[in-house]
Amino acid sequence: MIRHIVLIRFQPTVPDHQIAALFTELHQIRDKVPGTLAITSGKSESPEQIERGYMHGFVVDFADWGALQAYQDHPDHKRLGAGLVAAAEGGIDGILVFDLAVADADRGQDQKSLA
Repeated sequence: MIRHIVLIRFQPTVPDHQIAALFTELHQIRDKVPGTLAITSGKSESPEQIERGYMHGFVVDFADWGALQAYQDHPDHKRLGAGLVAAAEGGIDGILVFDLAVADADRGQDQKSLA
């Protein structure tokens, strides 16, 4: 499984309803891209409060790298991505993406340090 993690630092002028609309659009992609397993999105509620401005984000779980590629190539993803970039502080600089391969045995378990 591939876990696609996206953190967004929205411009302060972007209203909550626009962020909600972007996340609604994201969730609609799930049924359009085979191999999309789950989508979770929202605003950080971290008690640590070290988001450094990246207060919103989402996680998409894909069956494999091919499903992630299909998502990236999908026209709805490209449209959503353009909307996220337009709403992010500094454009693409306000978005972080991290893709993590998760082995079946690792799902739901704590990861050990790789150090």
